[in-house]
Amino acid sequence: MAKPIGSTCNLRCSYCYYLPKEQLLAQKRATRMSPQVLEQYIRQTLDGQPGPDVGFSWQGGEPTLLGLDFFRQVVALQNRWRRPGQRIHNDLQTNGTLLDEAWCDFFARHDFLLGLSIDGPAALHDACRVDRRGRATLKRVLTAAHMLRQYQVPFSTLSVISRHNADAGATLYDFLTQEVGSHTIQLIPCVEAAGFAHTAPQYWPQDSRPRADDARALRAFVSADTVLPGQWGDFLCAFFDRWLQQGLGRVMVNLFESAVLQRLGYPALVCSSAERCGDALALEHDGSLYACDHYVYPEYRLGNITQQPLAQLVQEQRQQDFGKAKREHLAPDCLRCPWLPLCWGECPRNRFVRSADGPNHLNYLCPGIRQFFKHAMPALEAIAARLARAPTPRR
Repeated sequence: MAKPIGSTCNLRCSYCYYLPKEQLLAQKRATRMSPQVLEQYIRQTLDGQPGPDVGFSWQGGEPTLLGLDFFRQVVALQNRWRRPGQRIHNDLQTNGTLLDEAWCDFFARHDFLLGLSIDGPAALHDACRVDRRGRATLKRVLTAAHMLRQYQVPFSTLSVISRHNADAGATLYDFLTQEVGSHTIQLIPCVEAAGFAHTAPQYWPQDSRPRADDARALRAFVSADTVLPGQWGDFLCAFFDRWLQQGLGRVMVNLFESAVLQRLGYPALVCSSAERCGDALALEHDGSLYACDHYVYPEYRLGNITQQPLAQLVQEQRQQDFGKAKREHLAPDCLRCPWLPLCWGECPRNRFVRSADGPNHLNYLCPGIRQFFKHAMPALEAIAARLARAPTPRR
């Protein structure tokens, strides 16, 4: 994931995990990727991909702050350095507030896939997602969604599930599918533990972590925006039931689609559910490469693509060890769990709960994840069985 404008953003979402990088990485507000680094990134990415399909993901901060000319240059450089037969795919994650017809026309002409961040109706979305002046943003986001549909730009929605909207699973599903017109939905739980802004979880003192059986300490250890484990389970169950009734086969929800594929023996669609991680590296504006966009800390900096080739940095032993650690550091409770093949301990950044039977840590969201799989598994297995029996389409 390329972050060509670093953490710079025109919003001040209360739960944003990337805004603190401004202080941690000593970034200036006017941070942007130089033309030299941009060309190095595009050229090295195209050179390093053996297959015909090459994807570029543009994130931030808010990448549209860079302006249209930056992305015109992106397309020009991709066309310049692509090899014969290479197909390029661009996706861009945006809060939508700066989109206009010129942006939408550009995205349509160059086949960009958009990710639009939206957390629900006004009372839910505007509880966290405000601009620098503290003003509500939902109306601007809905205008962006309308323009994207008008210009036939494909887009998915990304909803952060926090303590503010987690009790409205069915409401959020209806809003996204009916009012926003989303047919591809990404759900991300908001988890912000004490100290996360400056220190990676693996470096927190052992005795500072809450125990799994201490609900009060757990709640005090996370921010006021952080979804509670039981809330996460309730939300997933409510959202799943609505999807099962109204959207199965028509609406794609990342967590549910991944679970079905995993039951069929395929790899996870989302890294948080995968057996290992390390494939979602983050490239900062200055060319620095980090192990993951949730691990943009000095300890997880792999190097800089202006000094060492991207393909070489990706293959470094440190990064391979980072990816394997997800499975190797599972808590004993995880190894005994019937849902292990669908969860794999979820994201390592959320493993900060002390367990009673070992040095490795439980995932903060574990009770909610267990609740969801227990609730949804009969339906998920039925869907998987139906797909397994379906005839293979002829080419």
